Amino acid sequence: MGLEYMAASNPSVATFSKPAESKSNLHPHIRERWSPRSFRDAPVSLEDVKTLLEAARWAPSSSNEQPWRFIVGRKEDQETFAKVLSVLVESNQVWAKNAPVLLLAVAKKTNSKGLENRWARHDVGLALGSLVFQATALGLHVHMMAGFNPDKAREIFHIPDDYDVTTAAAVGYLGDPNALPEKLKARELAARTRKPIEEIAFTSDWGHPAFTSDSD
Repeated sequence: MGLEYMAASNPSVATFSKPAESKSNLHPHIRERWSPRSFRDAPVSLEDVKTLLEAARWAPSSSNEQPWRFIVGRKEDQETFAKVLSVLVESNQVWAKNAPVLLLAVAKKTNSKGLENRWARHDVGLALGSLVFQATALGLHVHMMAGFNPDKAREIFHIPDDYDVTTAAAVGYLGDPNALPEKLKARELAARTRKPIEEIAFTSDWGHPAFTSDSD
């Protein structure tokens, strides 16, 4: 893409972008959101971290059960940060160690009546979506990860059996892709891609597109 990183004095100013290519009038925070692996050596304020979690707190959930819980590792809290980092697979530790904030998202598996909450993971995903949207509004980037050890997380954070560790995430300001290993740098600068809309939205019968990519 020929993207070039330019350091900015204000860490919340994006140094390069990879906007979503869409004919639809997307909200700018959706268009500009993407998941980098390069993070600047710039702290995220405690107030901004609280704002991200507040955005997650106000996400919708089935029967308003609010099954989300979060473990927050800020670099200022070296012990918790190191524990969250240790849960990640090695290939993620390589770059995530540079992020100023690491999170673990956890889902409560049962509802307030003690019954299985089949929608708990879905609702945690909604909460993370709200967090990501708020992060983009603050000039931050979020990279969510499936590459982590949930059993290790349960052990070192003493997470009860009634909770599932669903997702890890790195949060921070966009950094220089040239600081990444060559293979990760190439992925960082690669164009973003998505399946066309006719592959994901159907009408009348399964597989029958509700829209086509070139339709208005």
